Amino acid sequence: MKLVTWNVNGIRAIVKKDFFTTLEELNADVVCLQETKAQEDEVAQALKPLNTYTILSNAADKKGYSGTSILTKPAPEDTTKDMGIAQHDSEGRILCAEYAEFFLINVYVPNSGSQLDRLGYRKGWDADFLKFIRKKEAIKPVIVCGDFNVAHRPIDLKNDKSNYNKTAGYTQIEIDGMDTFLKDGLVDIYRQRHPNTEAYTYWSYRFKARERNTGWRLDYFLLSPSLADKVKKVEILNEYLGSDHCPVMLEIEL
Repeated sequence: MKLVTWNVNGIRAIVKKDFFTTLEELNADVVCLQETKAQEDEVAQALKPLNTYTILSNAADKKGYSGTSILTKPAPEDTTKDMGIAQHDSEGRILCAEYAEFFLINVYVPNSGSQLDRLGYRKGWDADFLKFIRKKEAIKPVIVCGDFNVAHRPIDLKNDKSNYNKTAGYTQIEIDGMDTFLKDGLVDIYRQRHPNTEAYTYWSYRFKARERNTGWRLDYFLLSPSLADKVKKVEILNEYLGSDHCPVMLEIEL
């Protein structure tokens, strides 16, 4: 089974940038998208040419903001939205599809804001999201993927010292949040398989960041340990353009 996660930074924008050709090349069984920035009917309209996937979506109450979608070839047994906590459930950030062997949780974790004004909220969100994952994992193993809006270690961003505790995505509170996910047993499968590889999944549109490869690794696959051993391959596909993020691909044999 081949899975892809990708923050597309606007589904209506990326479909104008060879998105359908890219999907054909990736040939994934399931594609998890974040930051669709569209209502569910707008996602369906943007993806209308796509007849190889069933399209599942979760939209924010606020139009043009946040949002997640799952494009799936195998039919899931069930699909749920959000984590069941009112203060977190208005931004379309979680979409969960249940398959025979696992839950697939597609997530777009909140950004702490340019002034770190949402950092306190983010801390609570991480804690509540971990409880949500634990509930699912008590039933069957999980694959959690998406934009976690954190660079976990210095290797995960180009300029670690100048960003530490100053920039959203690399504060100690956010790092602690990812630490907690991993201490709880989830496996950051890319870093497990590529312990010393400097590779990024996001580059600012400013300052020629992608051209200079001044990036961040913000997009992850976190897996239950029982699934981690079944992973055949995990790759960051930075050759694909169309967004300020690139896709991450995981192949697993179930």
